[in-house]
Amino acid sequence: MFENNVYVQNFNKYTFLLTELIKRDISGKYKDSTLGLFWSFLNPLLSMIVLTMVFSLIFANTIENFPVYLLSGKLVFDLFANATTGAMDSIKANSEIIKKIYVPKYMFAVGIVCSEFINFLISLVVLVAVMIFTGAPFHFALIYSPIPLFFLLVLTMGVGLILATATTFFTDIKYLYGVLVMLLSFMTPLFYPIDIIPQQFLFAYKLNPLYSAVECFRNIILGGTFPDTWPFVFLIVTSIISLVIGVYVFFKYQDKFVLNI
Repeated sequence: MFENNVYVQNFNKYTFLLTELIKRDISGKYKDSTLGLFWSFLNPLLSMIVLTMVFSLIFANTIENFPVYLLSGKLVFDLFANATTGAMDSIKANSEIIKKIYVPKYMFAVGIVCSEFINFLISLVVLVAVMIFTGAPFHFALIYSPIPLFFLLVLTMGVGLILATATTFFTDIKYLYGVLVMLLSFMTPLFYPIDIIPQQFLFAYKLNPLYSAVECFRNIILGGTFPDTWPFVFLIVTSIISLVIGVYVFFKYQDKFVLNI
């Protein structure tokens, strides 16, 4: 059934393009740096060290294994922030290709998200190393970790498609989105425990899908348990809704992209 779907056939036809875009984005991210891809390890490690030095004194008594707590949340958040920010500008950044030849336009946004996800997977090596260094236990529940990461990828893909569409028509969105990402970073418990949030504001935090993604991932990494029901279900629902909206909006307006790039 799926093999005969025109969209599936079109995707299969251009998988080589997606592969090349992913390779280009990964190699191009640090192309002018001496250390190259090694920055995928070094960036999260240095950030964790700096933030641990700053905040561990404040939350040392309330957060067990602060380095792993911080890094596990930051890696998840950075994946979403970097991938959606990159996808947002993917159409205009590839305008010359889009104007000259036909290619599925969504490939550019999808390529960015996939390349950032690969960078994220590489960065997980740092998380494992920090867990070993700090003596964090490796629970059997780690086998569940791909589940929230999959839905995080779905969420990121959906938001990326929405932003790619909107930014093609309204360039100012990419500047506003930078402010939103900063706001989301403070509304996601990356370096502080959720317990310090006053009860009257807690509902707003729990309506943040990134809070759910971080919480689910930490439940597995630090708690050694399957994610709690509410954040897990909320992550699934919001990720599916975002992808459906993203695909619908993108395909509805993609024919008008060429007039605005």
